[in-house]
Amino acid sequence: MSLTGPLGSVALNDGRSGAPRKVAYFYDDDIGYYAYPVGHPMKPHRIRLAHNLIMHYNLYRHMEVYRAKPATKMEMTQFHTDEYIDFLQKVTPDNMDAYQKEQGKYNVGDDCPVIDGLFEFCGISAGASMEGAARLNRQKCDIAVNWAGGLHHAKKSEASGFCYVNGLSPLSPHFLLFAARDINISADIVLGILELLRFNKRVLYIDIDVHHGDGVEEAFYTTDRVMTVSFHKYGEYFPGTGELRDIGIGQGKHYAVNFPMRDGITDMSYKSVFEPVISGVMEFFRPDVVVLQCGSDSLSGDRLGCFNLSMRGHANCVGFVKSFNKPTLVVGGGGYTMRNVSRTWAYETAVVLGKAHELDPNIPYNEYYAYYGPDFQLDVRPSNMENANSPEYLEKIKAAVMENLRHTVPVPSVQMQDIPPSFGAMTDEEEAELDDLNEDMNKDVRVTQRDTEKRIVHGAEFEDSDDEEGAIRPNGTRAGAKRQFTDFKNDDGAAESGSATPANQSTTAAEPAEVEDPDVTIEDASISAPAPAAAEDKPARAGSPPKKTKTEDEPAAAADAAISDKDDTEKEKEKEKGAEAQHPEADKEDKPAEKEAEKPVDADGDIGMEDAIVKKEDDKQ
Repeated sequence: MSLTGPLGSVALNDGRSGAPRKVAYFYDDDIGYYAYPVGHPMKPHRIRLAHNLIMHYNLYRHMEVYRAKPATKMEMTQFHTDEYIDFLQKVTPDNMDAYQKEQGKYNVGDDCPVIDGLFEFCGISAGASMEGAARLNRQKCDIAVNWAGGLHHAKKSEASGFCYVNGLSPLSPHFLLFAARDINISADIVLGILELLRFNKRVLYIDIDVHHGDGVEEAFYTTDRVMTVSFHKYGEYFPGTGELRDIGIGQGKHYAVNFPMRDGITDMSYKSVFEPVISGVMEFFRPDVVVLQCGSDSLSGDRLGCFNLSMRGHANCVGFVKSFNKPTLVVGGGGYTMRNVSRTWAYETAVVLGKAHELDPNIPYNEYYAYYGPDFQLDVRPSNMENANSPEYLEKIKAAVMENLRHTVPVPSVQMQDIPPSFGAMTDEEEAELDDLNEDMNKDVRVTQRDTEKRIVHGAEFEDSDDEEGAIRPNGTRAGAKRQFTDFKNDDGAAESGSATPANQSTTAAEPAEVEDPDVTIEDASISAPAPAAAEDKPARAGSPPKKTKTEDEPAAAADAAISDKDDTEKEKEKEKGAEAQHPEADKEDKPAEKEAEKPVDADGDIGMEDAIVKKEDDKQ
């Protein structure tokens, strides 16, 4: 793709170069239900418009779509102060008059409006950025996209939002640019970078919003593990920071890079400085992971912006960063002309996927189709506004920036220790549960990671034996369930404990006696298992527990020992007599059993067949 202009033909990167990347896309439909006061330029509804285009262009089929859990108070306080977050949780439009002192302290009030669900709105934005960073850390994806993120102005204990600037008259042409600035309550970018630093030594932050990313720069101004690079409008413009000489302090000196620009910069001018600077950063800093803030208020025709970038000129930055094949977290940012924001972010999603060249230039029909009139085209064209950035000025700034990069240590010395605890990112079990939930809700998207792993059997892993229940034998048949026999000599034991399951016992256990008479059941025949009885031995009473010996696991052996042990039998009888005295009713019930036990035994140790039949008839009665 090329763009023709006064400086000639310039090729733009549409993301087709490089290897295919695995993309995770985060979206929460609740984000569109939050609204700022009437007339406020910030419209959360723009994210819903962008998502709608992404769905109608079928881009969701090429990436994994997630709904991240909102960030909690504990997670947000990893960067923000507890008092500030507590205030955001409590304040509402109905009770804001009771928090006059706190509003002044935290810069929240008339200029930074309090809206219903303010804390929940911030939680959605921050939660998706943190979860995207966590998935990058675990190598679950190559690129994570969260268009609801990108709030780069929020401070540790202050909201950076809409307020008037001293020295400006309401008649000034720049009045609205100062008065209507993007409100940032929660620094989702900072929280995402903190999560990335758990696994990565160096993180690169790139900001192409028209406003300077002062909140992110301030958070990492003294460290060499995070380099912040911002291309922004500088001068009489909010937030008034981002001067060329702002390069960091202490250990972070030379790790803050600012490229101040003037009004009306075009695609070709922007490309001529963006690509060399980012290439120099990659060469000198060598980041492990990249965070790219894609504020679309740098587009031509933005309600608050003053740049003159087209949709493809803005997306060229995304494609160029992607070409380095670094793990990347892509977030949104500013942007106050909704139809342009949604078109650009939908197109840049296609750039990330390498599908931008396949998109139909005509907007597909959808529920928000009327927003894109009168042309209904997937494009944001530049205007004829004057470019105040001369080639000489841009070259001068670029030379100063490159000189600053030469003072950086190519690979900062970082002593890596144990991975610190997560800042609230999801555990492996929670991710698996989220994967299952997404599989149920988006059955045509993908197969879950857990299901995929279940299908993979490593050659060194144990396999089911051929005779195990459910195992597949070499002949292709499946082994059935084994019949489990009950040990009637230990019928008080729990079946699941194994004490009543001969399969768990020794192979020397006696089998039930075979019964030829069909009228005699297994239970009847099992009353007396075959056992040699000595002449002086007395038959054991029915219902008495067998003696516990070293062969307790063998029921038949235990029964033989109980019958042959005179002393133990005498003791047991004495105990039972005492129990009968206390429970006469139980004693009556035991008498039939005593009679049965006193019946004569054949020479071979079995009760006579006639006696067994009589017993069965008595039981029936």
